[in-house]
Amino acid sequence: MNTVSIRASNINVTMGTHPILHDVSISFRKGELTILLGPNGAGKSSFLKAVTQEWPANGNISYFGKDASQWNKTVLARHLGVLPQSSSLTFNFTAREVVELGALPLKASQPMIQDIAIRTMQQTDILHLADRLYPSLSGGEKQRVHLARVLTQLEQSGKDKILLLDEPTSALDLSHQHNTLKLAKSLARQGASVIAVIHDLNLAAQYADRILVMNHGQLVTDGTPWEVLTEQTIRDVYHWEVTVIPHPSSSYPVILSQ
Repeated sequence: MNTVSIRASNINVTMGTHPILHDVSISFRKGELTILLGPNGAGKSSFLKAVTQEWPANGNISYFGKDASQWNKTVLARHLGVLPQSSSLTFNFTAREVVELGALPLKASQPMIQDIAIRTMQQTDILHLADRLYPSLSGGEKQRVHLARVLTQLEQSGKDKILLLDEPTSALDLSHQHNTLKLAKSLARQGASVIAVIHDLNLAAQYADRILVMNHGQLVTDGTPWEVLTEQTIRDVYHWEVTVIPHPSSSYPVILSQ
């Protein structure tokens, strides 16, 4: 499955007089989990914000072969879901009500919305939190609530689904980190285009179909985990010495800090 879901060409972003992204061109395909890596300030989250038009950018962006400017925003919201790094939501909504907010772009009755929300809360392991007030939840629980909200938003995406995850594992414990990335991988296997920014190189190595490394607002390298996560690349980008070895029982690389 090689259909292009997002084509970003010659993307440049400047904040004030400070250049953030420099002529970045990347295409993403359906059926792949792509992980963006890079040190702090490399431009990973800025690239996602440019791709979703949250930030103004020079360049060309298209979704499923159609220029971004030609999409109706409500229609696009059914196909393009974004999990941000953090949320400023402070209202005393229950977790279930926050998840159901994702249904705003959908054409669905209230009973349908409730069924969708239950399903996505099960997927993200928060069904037991459904009646808890959102502000009372931990950071990791809130992160999973918002993931369920985004999955609810994409329920009517059909064959054209893009899920952008900006540091989706940053507040999660070990089991939920793996469960979240397993879910992302499963969605990609079902045909979605899933793009995630994370910082853990070993999680990226284990789950990514494709890894992009960014630094100083530019794309450094693009390929499979074995092609990208080399000792030389990690040394050049992160300025740290590592040893890369095969996982003892699987096919992905393991990065050991020296």
